[in-house]
Amino acid sequence: MQNTSYLTPEALSTFIRTALAEDVGDGDHSSLASVPADAQNRARLLVKDEGVLAGVELAHLIFREVDPSLRVEQLLADGARVKHGDIVLNVEGRAQSILTAERLVLNCMQRMSGIATHTAYLNTLLAGTKARLLDTRKTTPNFRICEKWAVLIGGGVNHRYGLFDQIILKDNHVDYAGGIREAIEATQAYLKKTGRELPIEVETRSLAEVQEALDTGGIQRIMLDNMAPTLLREAVQLINGRFSTEASGGITEHTIAEVAATGVDFISVGALTHSTKSLDLSLKAY
Repeated sequence: MQNTSYLTPEALSTFIRTALAEDVGDGDHSSLASVPADAQNRARLLVKDEGVLAGVELAHLIFREVDPSLRVEQLLADGARVKHGDIVLNVEGRAQSILTAERLVLNCMQRMSGIATHTAYLNTLLAGTKARLLDTRKTTPNFRICEKWAVLIGGGVNHRYGLFDQIILKDNHVDYAGGIREAIEATQAYLKKTGRELPIEVETRSLAEVQEALDTGGIQRIMLDNMAPTLLREAVQLINGRFSTEASGGITEHTIAEVAATGVDFISVGALTHSTKSLDLSLKAY
């Protein structure tokens, strides 16, 4: 089962309040100036694209934070396949509140839906293999919670949320430590000294490094970085199920199927969160 411990009410509330503070500041003066304070209106969230919807649950929280009296009628849920012309939800209440919430709802949902759409598409390319699609920490600062959530909605798997919940010994860690064995043994000593229990993954760049990781042991996963499919297959055979495997490094929609066919357990794709086109959505009065 996936770890969604980062999706706490407190974390989501903090994100929404910070985002509103950035956008609203000391007031939504456009709405305050032009729309009567007691005006009651409605709007609908329209889809102007095709893909996988994400961020509906978050939209509820945003509307509630802006104005608890707003009434939201949800018509489509997170994970739904949508097309141009679909209506996601209707919102009704104070017009000023609807206008204040509009941009944050759209910014979040458009970005999240784009990520969910890309994730779902790449997942189709893994059909017939055991490989599962992972995200990375290549996220937008202060927006990671939404981007990771969108990957889940799209059918992907969250890798570690941050630096604190898993140890990944990347190439620079290995080089600074003096080698694969030195990095792993230093990490094991650190965990013992500090009383922490964290999974350890180590990045390898060659079969020699894979063998060194196998010989050292005491880890949970071996990352196979920037390896061609032929080399990946050799590495998977060498590991032979002793630890889980993860292919990483510039994997695209054009190469992911071939990578998955090598027998790796996971494939991490940073582009899920750093290079995804947003889905076109709009909030329109009616």
